[in-house]
Parts: sequence; C-alpha cells; structure tokens
Amino acid sequence: MTLVTFDHCVIHVLDWERSNAFYREVIGADVIPNGAGFVYRIGAAQLNCHGPNLQPDPKARIPVPPGGSDLCFTWPEPIDGAIAHLGKAGVAIELGPVQRIGVGGKGTSVYFRDPDGSLMEFISYA
Repeated sequence: MTLVTFDHCVIHVLDWERSNAFYREVIGADVIPNGAGFVYRIGAAQLNCHGPNLQPDPKARIPVPPGGSDLCFTWPEPIDGAIAHLGKAGVAIELGPVQRIGVGGKGTSVYFRDPDGSLMEFISYA
C-alpha cells in the first residue's frame, strides 16, 4: 500500500471574523477565502471550515458541531513560549503544561479553547 499523509479535517465555526482572527493570530494559520467561507492552512495541513452561509456537500452523517473539535498543533520551541504567546493573546490555558505523546513522541502540552469552544493543544517536543 502507498503511504498516505494527512491532508485536512473539518471544524465548524459560528462567526467568520472572530474565528479568522483567532486562527490567524493565535494558531498562525493562513486564512484563505473559499467560496462563501474560508479554510485555514497550517504548515502542510488544512482545516476546512463549515460555518455561516455554507451548505457543504457531501455532509457527514453527524456534522461536527461548533466547539466539537479537538485539535493539536506542534509548537516548535519550548512550551514556555506557547504559554507566553497565549497570555499575550488573552487566551486562557485550560490545562498544562502536562506531558503527552504525539506524532513526535513524548512532549509537553498546554490546552486552551478556540472562540467556539473547540479544544486546542500546543505540544512541544523541544
């Protein structure tokens, strides 16, 4: 079998302006217009967004509700930098720093929420 790689997943947002600002400023995504909505590109992956004024086709059997996602992003430096970054952005840390295992092995994570309540995680392997 050919080795596959991750391409994208879907999140649901309630307010484009608020979510675009959060994913651009806090996560570091490139916010790209896509029809009546947007997609967020982060490194080699992409978050497709369902939100206001969109009728995605095909639809998941049980669509992701706003706040129903749980996403982890690699922080490229020691986790203290992520903590400082979140503090400057006014984003509350829900848990951490804590030890976790991700694609890079053992790391240190902090957890926080996006504007719709989805769980976000920065993990550092540094």
